[in-house]
Amino acid sequence: MIDYIKGEIEELTPARMVMECGGIGYEIQISLTTFTAFQGKDAGKIYIYEVIREDAHLLFGFSEPLERELFLLLTSVSGVGPNTARMILSSLQPAELIQAIASKDEVALTSVKGIGLKTAQRILVDLKNKVKSMEALAGAPAQKTLQVSNSEVCEEAIAALVMLGFQKAASQKVVLSLLKGSPDMPVEQVIKSALKML
Repeated sequence: MIDYIKGEIEELTPARMVMECGGIGYEIQISLTTFTAFQGKDAGKIYIYEVIREDAHLLFGFSEPLERELFLLLTSVSGVGPNTARMILSSLQPAELIQAIASKDEVALTSVKGIGLKTAQRILVDLKNKVKSMEALAGAPAQKTLQVSNSEVCEEAIAALVMLGFQKAASQKVVLSLLKGSPDMPVEQVIKSALKML
């Protein structure tokens, strides 16, 4: 198993990264939280979880071990697959997710697209005791944003939503309405808001 990859960031979008290491470009599926952590960097170290299936060999990447640990816990819950776990980690920061589980906050979990009440309750029941040890580790990371043009933000946000499984037309409509109301909104905030509206 690959534990981490250290190399140059060749491509970075809100849902995907290509990192070159030893002349090989690795395509890595990432959450919005990890995207924010790597924005503006040319190189870095990303923690990996491999998903090997008959039809695909996928790499999921995380900016910190805590996020990967939460991803593994989420995917251990019945009915929560890797893409659903990534969606949860794109909607909630690791610290927010730990707090939501520790305080049995169903509303925070059901606000994530694709998470119904039953799944949220299963997550809370299965993981409540498992996140207790993580509460001390979960310092909320500082938000940093990069200035990019409005059209770039629009394109990136739509591309990320499509990669997360939403229809392009619906994604465009939501993203455009968000940017019309707040033209200076950073791309990660656009996507987070869109996830709640789609």
